[in-house]
Amino acid sequence: MRRAFFIVGPTATGKSELAADVASEMGAEIVSADAFQVYRGLDLLSAKPDRSTVAKAPHHLIGTRPLHEEMNAEKYRRAASRVIGEIHSRGKVATVVGGSGLYIKTLTHGLAPLPGSDPKLRENLTAMSLDELRSRLIKVDSEAAGKIDMKNRRRVVRALEICLLTGKPASAQPKQWIVAEGADRGDLGSTIPAAGVFVFRDREELYARINQRVEGMFECGVIEEVRAAGELSATASQMIGFREIRQLLNGEMSVTQCIAAIQQATRRYAKRQLTWFRRQTNFSPLNLSLLTHNEAVNWILLRMRSEHRNVSGVAQRND
Repeated sequence: MRRAFFIVGPTATGKSELAADVASEMGAEIVSADAFQVYRGLDLLSAKPDRSTVAKAPHHLIGTRPLHEEMNAEKYRRAASRVIGEIHSRGKVATVVGGSGLYIKTLTHGLAPLPGSDPKLRENLTAMSLDELRSRLIKVDSEAAGKIDMKNRRRVVRALEICLLTGKPASAQPKQWIVAEGADRGDLGSTIPAAGVFVFRDREELYARINQRVEGMFECGVIEEVRAAGELSATASQMIGFREIRQLLNGEMSVTQCIAAIQQATRRYAKRQLTWFRRQTNFSPLNLSLLTHNEAVNWILLRMRSEHRNVSGVAQRND
């Protein structure tokens, strides 16, 4: 049985530092569950953990994909499942850390069987403006339009694509989460038994940390980082701050306006993450605002060790 311990939560909570210290104490290895840190490049913009943090424990799925490659939940599930299997083969504990809720849920629940993309249809939809796409989605599936991020072009296109390919609203697709049709079932199985913690902070503190982190990105040279970036896939270009910094480089806004826009976008993203994890997981909640860093590390270590003992006991009984 391949298991993983999850440390999940919104951006800027301090998950990376916390998980690295926990993994160091447990002799564990970290598997990133971040949709943007998986890319190679744009380290500042994607807020990758720094060298001192990464040095505390082996990290996986950080900087492993080129910026021009499309990523999706199924690609992530396969890569993460393979890495988790390798970690277990070394007798180590796998710790999944991140804030990309859909990526995490692919590991704990699998994926619903949905149609693949049709090249011709995708080409036609891509040629449409975002306003046209929104209007069309509202017309064919108002329920889905009310649930997804209508500012996210990729998600609007995908919802429309599902509607048009299946003849049914995207919102009417099966609710259960199972392995995606065509997935390789020999690839370490469909789902991973999971235990973990959902870490968060009081809103005022979290927002202050977000604002400070964005300012730090600019001080460290994120503008030049984006300027030097080559071709980006549609997935990578959704990275928070990329569009705003491109607007800055095009003279469409000032540095001050750009920083404020990215801070606001990041705060909104964090709010959506909080909502997702509160609704979609049963991981134990842990308010980091009430604890010191060391207290939080020790609290999580107790949970992990308890889970490890329980799993070991079950394995011995099954033997």
